Amino acid sequence: ALRKGSELERAFATAALVYRDAADARGRLRRGDARRLLHTQFLRFVQGQENKPKYQEIISTLDEESESKMDFEDFMILLVSVALMSDLLREIRDAKTTK
Repeated sequence: ALRKGSELERAFATAALVYRDAADARGRLRRGDARRLLHTQFLRFVQGQENKPKYQEIISTLDEESESKMDFEDFMILLVSVALMSDLLREIRDAKTTK
């Protein structure tokens, strides 16, 4: 349905599909599974973040509450939070401004 959609629309649809495939029948995702998705589906944004206090705080919350569940909105907030602190995002921004 989104073959002709914009890059942003396709990216968002992909995130929604990844979430849907990992979520339970009620559309909720265990925090431990969210952590796993970060490391399998969002790896390039996660790499190199291990020593950052904010990243450690996010991951420790996922670990401590690994059985509790999150909804899609919380999952997207998690992705955006990790992306905003990532070195990859900074590299992407820097590459764009140097052109």
